[in-house]
Amino acid sequence: MRILPALLTSGAVALCGLGCSKSKPQAPTASAPAAKGVLQGTVLETIPAPPYTYIRMKAAQGEVWAAVPAATVKVGDAVGVNVSITMDKFESPSLHRTFERIFMGTLAGAEGAAPMGMAPHAAPAPAPAGPDEKVAKATGADARTIAEIWAHKGELKEKTVTVQGKVVKFNQGIMGRNWLHLRDGSGADASKDNDVTVTTKDASRVGEVVTVKGVVRLSKDFGSGYTYPVIIEEAKIIR
Repeated sequence: MRILPALLTSGAVALCGLGCSKSKPQAPTASAPAAKGVLQGTVLETIPAPPYTYIRMKAAQGEVWAAVPAATVKVGDAVGVNVSITMDKFESPSLHRTFERIFMGTLAGAEGAAPMGMAPHAAPAPAPAGPDEKVAKATGADARTIAEIWAHKGELKEKTVTVQGKVVKFNQGIMGRNWLHLRDGSGADASKDNDVTVTTKDASRVGEVVTVKGVVRLSKDFGSGYTYPVIIEEAKIIR
């Protein structure tokens, strides 16, 4: 699996830049997090892979690997990792290696660090300050507003759509792809039809207005509670 800019896309786990092998990789699976969501141990090795750090550590269950947002830790340090998710057969494109199991999260006490996880949660990203910016609808026979995608999701299932919107959240390198939330001023917070999640191998940034073309998928379950009633996958960003 390719995740973590560039771990989980992430990048560390974030969530694609985030090597590929020619053989079909075994699909990564999510496992239960460490007890109480905290993994504690002693650092045995670190591998910087900005914007993340991989840590091999000696824990109660033996030697394990963890991935956290870039941090300064050294061999011998006692650390705790607040585990967001545990992944099996996790492929790191930036390191060109596959971890049999890796714990993804944040260092305990790292205030303000963005938690690492499989993907942005199913809930819409926090709304930007003020009302959502009105963005012109994309053109073409398959063009839809975000509200229209939600309203007609059943008939759009597994079909290609083109949608234009403003990026309000962006996570890179998670599960071999980048994740972004789009809003175009259609829909409403109350009905939760004003935001759509998109996965792509293309890069973007928060605040950018982009046009994406991808396939509508419904009830997509990535494990560990990360489910999406509506998501656009295999998207291309058109500029």
